[in-house]
Amino acid sequence: MYKKEEQILNDVISPLFVSITPLLFNYCQLSLKYKVLIMKQKTYIIIFLLLTAGMAARAQSGDSLNYSFSLKQAVDYALVHQAAVLNAAVDEEIAKNTVKHTLGIGLPQVSTSFNFQDYLKLPTTLLPGELAGQPAGTLIPLKFGTKYNSTGAIELKQLIFDGSYLVGLQASKTYKELSVRNSRRTRIETAVAVTKAYYSVLVSNEQLILIDANLGQLNKTLHDTEAMFKNGFSEKIDVDRLQVLKNNLETERENVTRLLTVNIDMLKFQMGMSIEASLSLTDKISNVRTEAAVAVTDTAVYKRRVEYSLLETQKKLNELDLKRQKSFFLPTLSGFASASKNFQSNELSNLYDLSYPTSVIGLTLSWNIISGGQRIYQVRNAKLAVKKTENDLLNLRNGISMEVSTGQKLYSNALRSVENQERNLKLAQEILRVARIKYEQGVGSSLEVTTAETSQKEAQNNYIRALYDLLINKVDLDQATGNINY
Repeated sequence: MYKKEEQILNDVISPLFVSITPLLFNYCQLSLKYKVLIMKQKTYIIIFLLLTAGMAARAQSGDSLNYSFSLKQAVDYALVHQAAVLNAAVDEEIAKNTVKHTLGIGLPQVSTSFNFQDYLKLPTTLLPGELAGQPAGTLIPLKFGTKYNSTGAIELKQLIFDGSYLVGLQASKTYKELSVRNSRRTRIETAVAVTKAYYSVLVSNEQLILIDANLGQLNKTLHDTEAMFKNGFSEKIDVDRLQVLKNNLETERENVTRLLTVNIDMLKFQMGMSIEASLSLTDKISNVRTEAAVAVTDTAVYKRRVEYSLLETQKKLNELDLKRQKSFFLPTLSGFASASKNFQSNELSNLYDLSYPTSVIGLTLSWNIISGGQRIYQVRNAKLAVKKTENDLLNLRNGISMEVSTGQKLYSNALRSVENQERNLKLAQEILRVARIKYEQGVGSSLEVTTAETSQKEAQNNYIRALYDLLINKVDLDQATGNINY
């Protein structure tokens, strides 16, 4: 039996095992190589994803620093990112919380307390000796109480009537209204600042365009004059004069370019944008509407001004403060309820085995009858504060009327000035064109061309200044009439 099994083992199993062993070994090797390959592929994929994500993040970050805004988009951006606007929104939230805080004063107030006492020495009380049959005038020292004492209590308070609290509720709501209107004023001031800065950039761009056009024409004239000088048809002084003009114009271009950079940075600052960001403007000077000033006949134009509504709200606050000072002459009434448990023992281990409860409810009436005349003078001062606000309102109405009248005159003058400077600029350009033609045909002098170039440059500068004044006066007039609302 055992010999047959040994023979089967030698003849069948052993050869089969010998033949299978290399296959198993090769399979293990292939499996290990495959796993290593898969791990490498996974590593490559992870690295690729990380690099792609990093490039995408950098691209997104780069794109987020490139902006191209119209005037409206610039103002909208500033109303979201400008620090003053953000702080005004925070003030609104503070005002809302203040209202809720004031409201909470009149709601139920619940408090709890707990104390634990360990008398190292019990207090001594002296009793008359007569109580214990002692001679009169003698005192008997006795100690009362337990070594350990503990008390837990809960108390409820409710304000029933307080005149100053009722006035405070009204004042807190008015304070919230004041913060909202102050936030609106901040938005309007931000919009005005952004608009003026935006127009400054547009004007600088327009000035740069005019200078570039002048440089192009001047370079051509200088090139032609140099050619004529080489051929003996012109003098060296003619070339020098034009070269001086070109140098001055190039210097002016550099100054305007730097000023443009400063104006763009100022615009970004007014918008609450990072100075490192790239900003380009989509609006053009030609797209800005400049209409003739229309006389404002509405005598109540001041009611559209946020400054007037702010002062009206301040007057309401002063009137409420007057009511609050008067309310101090009235009493205050509040209710309370409390419950407590007292624990006493000479052993700490059984201190809380027995308790001695106490509960109480009641009312508290407080009335300050005489205060040395302090409240009377506080009421008088509150009345004077209301009077001051009324005077400020009257003065502000007069001031707004003056701003509107002055703004209309300045805007009308600026509009006429721009129209005149545009005509002067066209005349200066025509004079320069004719002077160049005469010079090229040999019937004019280089001095005539140089003078015409200088006149054109002066006309351009006057036009730029008039254009800037017009745009700024337009913003001031819109602000004075209350037509800027955000």
